Amino acid sequence: MVRIRNLATILVVVSYYSAVVAAEWKTEKTIDVAPVWSGHPVRFCLLTHGKQQFVAFYDARRQMTVGVRKLDSDKWHFVKLPQQVGWDSHNSITMTLDDDGHIHLSGNMHCVPLIYFRTKKPLDIDSFERVPAMVGSNERRCTYPVFLRGAKGELIFTYRDGGSGNGNQIWNVYDLKTKKWRRLLDQPLFSGQGKMNAYFNGPIRDKDGMFHVCWVWRDTPDCATNHHLCYARSKDLIHWEKSDGTPLKLPITLGTAEVVDPVPPGGGMINGNTRIGFDSKGRVVIAYHKFDAGGKTQLYNARREKDGWKTYQTSDWGYRWEFHGGGSIPFEIRVGSVAVEPDGALTQSYRHDKLGSGRWRLDEKTLKPLGKAPPQDKMPGELFTSETGGMQPRTVHDIGQSGEPGVRYFLRWQTLPVNRDRAHRGEPPKPDMLRVYKLRAK
Repeated sequence: MVRIRNLATILVVVSYYSAVVAAEWKTEKTIDVAPVWSGHPVRFCLLTHGKQQFVAFYDARRQMTVGVRKLDSDKWHFVKLPQQVGWDSHNSITMTLDDDGHIHLSGNMHCVPLIYFRTKKPLDIDSFERVPAMVGSNERRCTYPVFLRGAKGELIFTYRDGGSGNGNQIWNVYDLKTKKWRRLLDQPLFSGQGKMNAYFNGPIRDKDGMFHVCWVWRDTPDCATNHHLCYARSKDLIHWEKSDGTPLKLPITLGTAEVVDPVPPGGGMINGNTRIGFDSKGRVVIAYHKFDAGGKTQLYNARREKDGWKTYQTSDWGYRWEFHGGGSIPFEIRVGSVAVEPDGALTQSYRHDKLGSGRWRLDEKTLKPLGKAPPQDKMPGELFTSETGGMQPRTVHDIGQSGEPGVRYFLRWQTLPVNRDRAHRGEPPKPDMLRVYKLRAK
């Protein structure tokens, strides 16, 4: 039996409090994986463990595929799983390893019955088998699968049960001895009471081991109906509380939640664009955007201070991003979390399709930009440069670790842009080559 301990390689939960250390990276090697579906973007998965590397993707015929190679070889071994992706960009694939080395995989889900595979043998992709149920209830309309580790290293799986505007967040925990799942929480973490659902960011673990989440509520499949930025924290992902330590009864509803900013529906806030960070004193800072008094879209940072949450307008952009409707939409603006530099200064990244992108150095008192900051990491340009007109590069970072000093791995491929989960007009583009990039710090 392969026994794995302290598997930090698969933690989705990370700490954003640790100081940012910039580095310059060069491409040491590229390894072709296989031609892949390029008609629309869907998130793939790369997981390195010791001397082996695993990848999960949709192949040229849209079939879910898992590959494995030894790090000292460019030859892949593939296994096809009985799943095919449609035109839905929600249908990402995620993997993890348990402490016995069994691979867990979930994906291709957008309001459909649970899709979950597990290997019978450690680190053996040929032994994948479909597990029809984890717990057996609330598994008919699953979306957004995430594996993570709890406070004691326990393997946890969370997903949304229900649809956009009407869903609950379910959390399961894995029993390594029985190889069975059970509920981590007796109740969903969030409940929209049939009127809305929560889109959350996190959990993010700070330097003291506290987990933090923030979320927005959404009333309907129309993304313009996001509202009310909220926050909660937990030491064990089981018992939750407000920022002042007041216990929260589960499920958390809009009526019981700690509201950070009561942005109304149509107020310019969108799910998928909230980020948790920390300042140099360890105070929680939540980044998001909304419309200012003049109707322009601005980046805001809300910080938990002595007397409660205080909201700061960080940007001064003269543009309004007007978004609405359902399906996967292209984001014109992306916000990054506030981070601490080695010298204690604060920085924050942003991307604005119309007004430029970059990274600010922030005044810690006002959270206003003091000027531009250099990139956190200088990455090879070929990772983010399109090779084909109309196609866009896609990258995912390695969620595992190889143990090689100064080495990072990325997946890269190209696709057409998102199209609200509908087929593009005309013939789909030719499959693009999925590649692993091995980067080394200069």
